[in-house]
Amino acid sequence: MKKLPFIIAVSVIPFVISCTAQHSGIKPTVITETVIHDTDDPAIWIDPDNASKSIIIGTDKDTDGGLYAFDLSGKIINKVLGLKRPNNVDIEYGFMLNGKKTDIAAVTERETNTVKLYSLPDLKEVGEFTVFDGETERGPMGISMYKNPVTQEIDVIVGRKSGPADGYLWQYKLSEKDGKITGQVVRKFGKYSGLKEIESIAVDDELGYIYYSDEQFGVHQYYADPAKGNDELLVFGKGDFKSDLEGISIYPTSSKTGYILISNQQKDTFNVYLREDPAKGRIAEIPFSTSESDGSEVTNVNLGPQFPKGMLVAMSNGRIFHFYDWRIVEERIKAAQKAGK
Repeated sequence: MKKLPFIIAVSVIPFVISCTAQHSGIKPTVITETVIHDTDDPAIWIDPDNASKSIIIGTDKDTDGGLYAFDLSGKIINKVLGLKRPNNVDIEYGFMLNGKKTDIAAVTERETNTVKLYSLPDLKEVGEFTVFDGETERGPMGISMYKNPVTQEIDVIVGRKSGPADGYLWQYKLSEKDGKITGQVVRKFGKYSGLKEIESIAVDDELGYIYYSDEQFGVHQYYADPAKGNDELLVFGKGDFKSDLEGISIYPTSSKTGYILISNQQKDTFNVYLREDPAKGRIAEIPFSTSESDGSEVTNVNLGPQFPKGMLVAMSNGRIFHFYDWRIVEERIKAAQKAGK
């Protein structure tokens, strides 16, 4: 992430899926062009002036990895190369940098124990900081960002490959220093089962919750605001997954309601829970055409004729991301609820 991004030539044409697709799950509307190594995690940046010009940011996980920007047709429009195993990425809006509101993407660079920060939509490097300083177990993987609705401060929550049974996640407050963004740790929290690892983290800014996937165990819920304490609020999803539970995506249907979708990685499905009451249990299990989906993201913003109610973006094997029309996903969820599944 220390190199400036650049425009690349098109080598593979993205395409709309037709009825001849092979999988039995929901068919993606768009499959992206391929990256070089291994797609891992996406995020969605909404263009404030024209939502149809929004872009998908995605990581390419390898020792010589990268960060890619795709348009809504799946074409690669920008990239940053030379990253040391970038894992997960998340986006937040309106950080005050050099007196200007700047949208930013935060990426974990696992082999350097660093969080890299980029301005959006240009993917220009605007800062970095090391994480888990002084710890034996570092290797940052999962990342999510939280914007406090009162103070407007932006925090980064980071997970790692392995760690202690408590205090597995660290939360960093972002600030400007010498014209760059840096982070200072503000709390260490979060329980860990020890079964595998914690990678996927999601924050519901509006309701103020952090969710993270404790693979092969369940989903943990905490308050996002450190001032509200470090007590665990809920664990849900236990027994609902074939093996690993992975990407977490939150789709609002109102200020307080919606869906939480979590990748059932080895089964190629997504389990769905109520945003307002995840403790109620799984309300649907939806098959997708993804293969071993690791990371995902969703938006409810109208992105134009193909995605008028938003989209779900999911990583899939094959060095690609899938873009799904939310209308189709929603139809499947409502049908499963009606059927009582």
